[in-house]
Amino acid sequence: MTPPTSVRLFLCGDVMTGRGVDQIMAHPSDPALYESGVVSAVGYVRLAEAVNGPIARRAPPSYVWGAALDELKRRRPDLRVVNLETSVTRSDAHVPKGINYRMSPENADCLTAAGIDCCVLANNHVLDWGRAGLLESLDRLAQLNIKTAGAGRSAGEARRPVVFDLPGGVRLLVFAFASTTSGVPRDWAARANASGVALLPDLGERGSAWAAEQVLSFRRPRDVVVASIHWGSNWGYEVPGEQRRFAHTLIDKAGISIVHGHSSHHAKAIEVYRGRLILYGCGDFLNDYEGIEGYEEFRGDLALMYFADVDATSGDLLALAMTPLQIRRLQLQPASRADVAWLATTLDTECARFGARVTPMPDGTLALSWRTAGPPSG
Repeated sequence: MTPPTSVRLFLCGDVMTGRGVDQIMAHPSDPALYESGVVSAVGYVRLAEAVNGPIARRAPPSYVWGAALDELKRRRPDLRVVNLETSVTRSDAHVPKGINYRMSPENADCLTAAGIDCCVLANNHVLDWGRAGLLESLDRLAQLNIKTAGAGRSAGEARRPVVFDLPGGVRLLVFAFASTTSGVPRDWAARANASGVALLPDLGERGSAWAAEQVLSFRRPRDVVVASIHWGSNWGYEVPGEQRRFAHTLIDKAGISIVHGHSSHHAKAIEVYRGRLILYGCGDFLNDYEGIEGYEEFRGDLALMYFADVDATSGDLLALAMTPLQIRRLQLQPASRADVAWLATTLDTECARFGARVTPMPDGTLALSWRTAGPPSG
């Protein structure tokens, strides 16, 4: 079989289909919350309705994806990878951490409605309902034939990559790691005989060496490898030096093709380092934050679909296209022309510091360009 010349990946930031989003679907969880200001998840639906109008209840599984479904059909990615930032459980054993996200297992078919292939679970909400909630999440996603990375029943399972066998003998590996800088408690780390997440020791030399070792223990020559990392704060465009050094080390030492960073509630800078893609923060993709005041200048309501074309032989980035959308009435809708222009200008400014530029295209999408450099040493 002739190997494909390229692999197209769909990537995005945090997919939070719990709390208010869960309440509008066919099988909502108990809406009780343990937050200081809101006692019912229905409150987040009402906040969204107060801003953008009525939202029908018992929505079909495809509802939340809205305009994203047509774009997925048009772009036809080979694989679809998201950071699922909620527990999939009916457990009531909430962890007292202030904010707890869950969606009912019966509503998880919303993920199959978008054809999601892999859910990254190394984040600061997957254990919001305890280890019982994590285990139920793993079981339910497995029932839906959705692969998971970054969390598991043991340290070995949590650190193990998801492996996709593509036509022509090409393998794509997805590793997922969490950092305490995103709010992941240290005691959520998976252990030899205890469930949890694949938690990085740190973002310094020790952590990058540890992550590179995990990758190299599974990676074969010519594998296309994605490292999905939940790191950093929710707001602000700054890219900490430790994140940049960490990403560069993974590329240099482990031959990573894509560093898929998330945790920020808005899109951040993009870098192409030695031919490899680094997304420092993909922003939220689905959430129930409509009507919540604060940080409006970052436009957290705007979401991006990232379509990365990677050379199937070298692992280098060939092209990156981005489709802007807006979260309205708990659904992804087309972004306005003005919002697309704002995103283009904002991202172009942030990416320019890393030698990349963002250009608006006639079809309303955004395209990345970058300075070329030599091949990675990994």
